[in-house]
Amino acid sequence: MKKIVVATMASLLLVTANISMAGGDAAAGKAKSATCAGCHGAAGISANPLWPNLAGQKEAYIVKQLKAFRSGTRTDPMMSPMAKPLSDADIDNLAAYFSGLK
Repeated sequence: MKKIVVATMASLLLVTANISMAGGDAAAGKAKSATCAGCHGAAGISANPLWPNLAGQKEAYIVKQLKAFRSGTRTDPMMSPMAKPLSDADIDNLAAYFSGLK
């Protein structure tokens, strides 16, 4: 029983460490977000109901969606080519920026 508890605690510590290291740089994300503003608005609020608001979205959700567009597991004629050149750091930074907006 002690081995199970110790193994579970160790797993939780590793997961927590990975989550805390995943945060991006919001200032770098803001600088990179100029391209996003054309559709999603300068402050992450879209003027067009066809394009989602990014302001205030959960950071992990933005990361997941951008990586899906980049890899091709999610496709959109406008978003897929926009996400293709993004690095993991770019995605983390954009997610940090947009998730911090109200």
